[in-house]
Amino acid sequence: MRLIPVDELRTAHRPRLPAWFKVRATTGPDYLDIKQTMDRLRLHTICEEARCPNRWECWNARTATFLILGEICTRRCHYCSVETGRPKAVDPDEPRRVAEAVQALGLRHAVITSVNRDELDDGGAATFAATIREVRRLSPACTIEVLIPDFEGDEAALRIVCREQPEILNHNIETVRRLFPSLRPQGKYQRSLALLHSAKREGMTTKSGLIVGMGETLDEAREVMRDLRAVECDILTIGQYLQPTKAHLPVARFYDPSEFAVLKEEGIAMGFHHVESGPLVRSSYHAEQQIS
Repeated sequence: MRLIPVDELRTAHRPRLPAWFKVRATTGPDYLDIKQTMDRLRLHTICEEARCPNRWECWNARTATFLILGEICTRRCHYCSVETGRPKAVDPDEPRRVAEAVQALGLRHAVITSVNRDELDDGGAATFAATIREVRRLSPACTIEVLIPDFEGDEAALRIVCREQPEILNHNIETVRRLFPSLRPQGKYQRSLALLHSAKREGMTTKSGLIVGMGETLDEAREVMRDLRAVECDILTIGQYLQPTKAHLPVARFYDPSEFAVLKEEGIAMGFHHVESGPLVRSSYHAEQQIS
């Protein structure tokens, strides 16, 4: 397979979606309850900010991923639709409101992520920790998964989160080593691996996610999987990249569902405890089923 340069991808046309990407955009009572609760408590979800194709399915099943520390990110990754710019001040009341939403919705498993906040001394780690504590205070039976940024490699910031003992600590590697500098220019491939390794040493169940269809080869995707297992990552998600807007990186190719099935089998054979792999899979898709 020919390696496609990122610059060449950016000038390509937007391909037609394959038949298996049909999504039913239906709104039921559970969907509306989540929407109204988020609006009432002035909260954000990555489901909306990242234009997730599973929003209708997940919200109708009463699952959503909270986006803390505002909705403006300090980084500009070329595949992500989250707004980039200068974030607002940290809202000290946000952890309480997230916990109130978890309680009001009766969630059994809460997934909490954030934008990157590189301007903060701890990258937002203290807000993650406070949110975990508040959720546990109001919903002690609820399990918690955090999807954290890399904290610019700050291990002290990572320990702030790990001390609260979330059931799952997730950090998405997102793409392959070769494409990392082009697609995640403010991140580092090895730094992401090192964070997951450090989290494992802190006793965490770790998780990461890979997006395919951005110009990598299958062998490069497999290399990422092996690298993640080398740092003892427990859970892996693999999903298809979808171009959020015309301004973002175009899709290099669409993987067939059978290819996702093969990657799942190979991941299990490598030693991952759980692999969620499919065209519509995102990092928190079926997250509640991954608690062992």
